[in-house]
Amino acid sequence: ALGLEDAATALMNTPHTLDLRAWVKPGTEGLSSVEDVSTGVVHILADMIAKDSDTLTYIKTLWDRSCVTIQSSVSKSALNKKEQGKSDQGCKKPGDEQNKNKDLDKFHLYFDFTCNIKRIQSHQTLAINRGESLKILTVKVNIPDRVRSDFTLWCINNRWRPKTFAKEELRAIICNAVEDSYKRLIVPFLTRSCRTKLTSAAEKESIAMFVRNLRQRLLVCPVRGCVIMGVDPGYRHGCKLAILSPTSQILHTDVVYLHNSGQQHREAEKLRHLMIQYSCSKVVIGNGTACRETEAFFSDLISRRFFHPLDVSYIITNEAGASIYSVSPEAVKEMPDLDPNLRSAVSIGRRVQDPLAELVKIDPKHIGIGTYQHDVSAGALKAALDGVVQECVSFVGVDINICSETLMRHVAGLNAGRAQSITEWREKNGAFINREQLKLVKGMGPKSFQQCAGFIRINPLTLSSARATSQSAPAVPDKPVAKKGKGKVGVSIPNSLNPLDQTCIHPESYNVAQRFLSLVGGSVDQIGNACLRQCVENKVKASCVDELARAVDTTPETLQLIIDGLTQPPGFDIRQNFGQADFKRGIVSMSDLQVGAVLTGRVDNTTLFGSFVDIGVGRAGLIHKSNITLDKLPVSQRRRSLALGPGERVEVRVLNVDLQRGRIGLDLIRVLQ
Repeated sequence: ALGLEDAATALMNTPHTLDLRAWVKPGTEGLSSVEDVSTGVVHILADMIAKDSDTLTYIKTLWDRSCVTIQSSVSKSALNKKEQGKSDQGCKKPGDEQNKNKDLDKFHLYFDFTCNIKRIQSHQTLAINRGESLKILTVKVNIPDRVRSDFTLWCINNRWRPKTFAKEELRAIICNAVEDSYKRLIVPFLTRSCRTKLTSAAEKESIAMFVRNLRQRLLVCPVRGCVIMGVDPGYRHGCKLAILSPTSQILHTDVVYLHNSGQQHREAEKLRHLMIQYSCSKVVIGNGTACRETEAFFSDLISRRFFHPLDVSYIITNEAGASIYSVSPEAVKEMPDLDPNLRSAVSIGRRVQDPLAELVKIDPKHIGIGTYQHDVSAGALKAALDGVVQECVSFVGVDINICSETLMRHVAGLNAGRAQSITEWREKNGAFINREQLKLVKGMGPKSFQQCAGFIRINPLTLSSARATSQSAPAVPDKPVAKKGKGKVGVSIPNSLNPLDQTCIHPESYNVAQRFLSLVGGSVDQIGNACLRQCVENKVKASCVDELARAVDTTPETLQLIIDGLTQPPGFDIRQNFGQADFKRGIVSMSDLQVGAVLTGRVDNTTLFGSFVDIGVGRAGLIHKSNITLDKLPVSQRRRSLALGPGERVEVRVLNVDLQRGRIGLDLIRVLQ
C-alpha cells in the first residue's frame, strides 16, 4: 500500500542503487522518515521470505530434523476459576462446583505435558485439543533455538543474500526482515501446519476406531426365540418396562416403582405376575440412571427364586441414544400410541433381540462407542459410519417381508425412497414371494435390483406367517405379472416361491447354482435339508473347488459363495459366529474386587488408549493398550491395530482398583472364543 515493493526488490537485486532517503515523503504515514521506510521494506521482505517456496522447503527440512515438541499446561483462566470457586464455595451450589472440578480433573494429565510431535499419541492430541477449546489448557509448539539460528544463517548467506555489494544499513534491513519473517510469519505457519497434521492424523485414527467399534456392535449375535423384558431404569418416575415377543412385537408396557421403599413388595409382585403371564425369563436393563439399584433389585429377587418356576436372568446393555430415538419422528411413526419413556424400554429390549435392526435406527454418533466423536470432522465421520452400517446390513442380509423401512435404507442399492416404495408395495400387495417381485416396485431399475438382490432374503417361515396374518391386503394374482416400463418390453415376473431366494446366492448366479445342484445330484427343493448339505460336502471333499468351478463354468469365488448358500441351515444368521449376550443372575460390587483376581468380561468400548471391559461390577475396567499384545490375541483375530472390539469376551486379571475415583485397571490374559 505504501509502494515500497520496488525498494525491496532493488535491495535484493541492485542494492548499490538504493537510497532510502529518496523514498521519504514527509507528511505521509509510513513514509515520513528513513526509519519508517526501513520498517516498511522489512515487512515487505519478511512477507516475500515467508512465501518463497525454496525457503519453506528449507525450514521444513530443518523442522523434520529437529526435536520439535508440543507442550500443554493449565490455563490461567482455569486456575483463576478454580481459585474463585474455592473462595465462593459457600455461595454456590456444591453440584456446580463439583462438575467444574470434574472437568479440570479430566485434563490433569495435561497440566504439565510435553511430548515430541513424532511420538505423541492420537488420543493425547484430541484430549489436548478439547482442553484447549474448553479454555482449560494452554498449548504451544516448542521449536529448538538451533532451527532459528540455522535458518537465519542460511537466509543471509544464501537465499536472501544481495546480488551485489550492500551497505551495512541495508544488510541490517535484510537481517531484520529474516528475523521478523521467522518470528511473525513462519513460526505461526509451521505451528498451525503441525497442529493441523496432528489433528488430521488423530481424527483419522479416531474414526477408524469408531468404525471398528460400530461394526462389532452391529454384528453382535441376536438373542432369538425367547420373550424379553426391556427395562429403562429410573427413580422418581419409575422403571419403564416393555415385554417383547420373540419376534420383537410389543406384548405389554408398564411402569414399576422399584426404588420407593413403601411400594417395593407390591411392585415385585406385579413384576412376578407379568413375567409368569408372558413366560418372560430374560431381562434387559439399560445402563443409565438407577441401573445399579435396579440390577440389585432383580438380583435379590432371582437369588430368592422369587420368579419360580421361571429361571430368570438379566443383562445390562448400553442405552446410549435410546432417549433421543424415543422422541424421533421414526419412533413416533413406529409406536404412535406409546409414551416416549416406554419407547426407550422397547428400544433397550430390542437391542439385545436384534442389535443390527434396532441400532440402525439411531445416529451412530449417539450409540456411545468410540472416543472424541464430537470433536472430529462431522462429514468424514458420517461418511465412514454410513459406509460401515451399509456394509453390516448387506453382510447379514435382510428378510424383506419383516424388516423395517429404516433397515432397508442401508442395503446396498437401496435408499430412503426405494425403501419406502418397498414398504408401500408390501402393505398394498402383501408379502414378497420371490426376489423377482422387487422389479415391480416403483423406482427399482435393473441396476438397483442387481445391487440389492443378493442381500435380500425371502424366508419361507416369515412368508407363511405374513400370509396368515395378512387379512386386508389383496391377494397377489396367480398368473405371472408383466412389468412394463417406458420404452421397455414387458417382463414376466413369476409368482412362485424360489428356494434359492432364502440364500446369499445372487439371482445372476442361479443358473450356475442349478448346474452345480445337478452335478451333486440335488434339487432346489432340498435347500436347507441335511441331505443336500451332506451331498455338497461330499462332492467338495472328492473334488477341489477349482475343478468343480470349471465343471459348472464359473469362477472358484462364485462357486464358493454358492456352496456356502446351499449348505447353510434354514434361517441361517452369519452373526451366530460372533459374540453373544451374557445373561447373569447375581451381582458383584466393585469393593469385592481383589488385585490379581482373574475374571471374564465383555468389551464394552474401545478407545485409542485401550479397551473398557464390563466385568459385572457396575463400572467398566480399562485394559490399557500396552497390555493388549499380539501374543494374547488368537491368530484369527490378530490385527495391525491390536484393538479389541465391543462384544468380544475376554479373560482379564485385576491390576488395581481405585474406589475413590471409580477406576479399575485390567490386564488382558486372552480373548475367549
